[in-house]
Amino acid sequence: MDSGDVSFDMLVESLAASALVHLGDQADRATGAKVAPNPGAAVQMIQLLALLEEKTQGNLDEREVQLLTTTLRVLRTRLLEVRKNSASGQTSVT
Repeated sequence: MDSGDVSFDMLVESLAASALVHLGDQADRATGAKVAPNPGAAVQMIQLLALLEEKTQGNLDEREVQLLTTTLRVLRTRLLEVRKNSASGQTSVT
């Protein structure tokens, strides 16, 4: 595969990076700034990854399955933390 080719890993990592920006954990690549968490937007990215998992079931190699499963687990856990912090009023961006 040419280094310019798109890969499954790149797709998963791109969607995960977007989710992390919306969770307030990673700076926006375009602006370089961290933003306040936006759980609704993060949910959309997580749902896209879950849809990808559903639609590719049986068509991924073990490494790809592991990447997707682990990514979803980490993002879902982080989403719960953000929602818990939002409910308690802790929405600071660091």
